[in-house]
Amino acid sequence: MGTRGLAEGAVLLLGGRSEIGVEVARRLAPGRVVVLAARRSGELGEHSEAIAAAGATAVHRVEFDADDVASHPAMLAKIAAEHGPIGIAVLAFGVLGDQGRAEQDPAHAMAILHTDFVAQAGVLTSLANLLRAQGAGQIVVFSSVAGIRVRRANYVYGSAKAGLDGFASGLADSLHGSGVHLLLVRPGFVIGRMTEGMSPAPFSSTPDQVAAAVVKGLRTRAGRVWVPWILRPVFFAMRLLPQPIWRRMPR
Repeated sequence: MGTRGLAEGAVLLLGGRSEIGVEVARRLAPGRVVVLAARRSGELGEHSEAIAAAGATAVHRVEFDADDVASHPAMLAKIAAEHGPIGIAVLAFGVLGDQGRAEQDPAHAMAILHTDFVAQAGVLTSLANLLRAQGAGQIVVFSSVAGIRVRRANYVYGSAKAGLDGFASGLADSLHGSGVHLLLVRPGFVIGRMTEGMSPAPFSSTPDQVAAAVVKGLRTRAGRVWVPWILRPVFFAMRLLPQPIWRRMPR
């Protein structure tokens, strides 16, 4: 394997119900083993069929509880042992949570932070150890523009993404030269199940558009991908807004 292109091996989707994750897996499926990991994995039949129809040589389903961080190392080792080396791992799990509830209920705030930051950091550490030992592999991490400059309207979710963005950036640097590549994806508002009922924000995208950008980023070994790309200069400017103005910004 050279410095560009897709890593060989199985595709692991952590968060087997994620619309974006399934679209990424479907695009990567031809000629590969795909492993869908999620809670209630027995209910992933429709997703398995779509990925098999896209050309996967086999689709396996495994139980994965993102919040049970202690279980991750053994689960990942078992997947690699049973289904071959993990070539591309996609972390597509997470929760949006309820900002209003989180401001009143510390347990809910902590639950959002645990799933969207602590659990991600845990599984990333386990994955990095596994792929370093292989000497090859790719990891996809989904940050968000919500974490680039945290807004009052969604600061619990945004702060989790800010932490994840920083963690993944540092991990990517630590993996340099190891043969393992980390792609950090920074989407804006994505129209899908997770945001159902919410008014789309400017520069919104669809799961299909995000997945296409992810696969392109994997092929070119990009370090970071903004979806859509225009958000990069937009948020560069957003960082310069005075705090009194930023405080009044809507979602």
